[in-house]
Amino acid sequence: MSGHGHYREAHPLPLMLSHWSNLISMIVLVFTGFYIHFPFFAGFMGAARSLHFFFMYLLLVTITARIIMAFTVKDTNQMGTKDRDWDWKNWIPQAENRHQLIETAKYYLFMRKEHVISAKNGALQKIAYLATIPLTYAIAYAGFAIYTPAHQWGIWPFFEAGLTAVGGDMNMRIIHYFLMWAIILFTMIHVYLANIYGVAPTKLMFFWIETEDPHDRYHQ
Repeated sequence: MSGHGHYREAHPLPLMLSHWSNLISMIVLVFTGFYIHFPFFAGFMGAARSLHFFFMYLLLVTITARIIMAFTVKDTNQMGTKDRDWDWKNWIPQAENRHQLIETAKYYLFMRKEHVISAKNGALQKIAYLATIPLTYAIAYAGFAIYTPAHQWGIWPFFEAGLTAVGGDMNMRIIHYFLMWAIILFTMIHVYLANIYGVAPTKLMFFWIETEDPHDRYHQ
């Protein structure tokens, strides 16, 4: 996207902070998750479990807060302007890009040379970002279901029903494991695409540094 997305109006401070929180949480969760699955050095299991659950709770709180912010925080959602509107409008089909799904997919499949000019979030971005919400809740659900102390919770039947549906603890562990890989792969692709035209989007999203160059290209 040209000339849009590099300004603070596009990523207000609350959204930037939630992005930081999500990144830190996912890094810790992936590291501790791998360690719990396969302890590759001794003496860290207790801390790994504690960190894993603390940052899991933090991630759930942050993603829930981010959903609320979509309806309470204003940012830009049109290309080439700093005018702000409610963030939720970035997540629904917009006149600027609701017809561009196929063309955007063709670009990423190297079947189209020119990048599709769109609004703040492109047609594929809307789908991918929205998908991370049920994905995060699903992996948290799987984690609770295989967490032994959860058996003592009053809402345990809610998790027990899931275990029964998938065929027991081991199958739920496998689901939890592969959902983690889905998040890792999404994050890797997201980082690549966010910086495919330069680091201006990353400078803004993590350090709140604006880029005024009108020739910068933005694709988050």
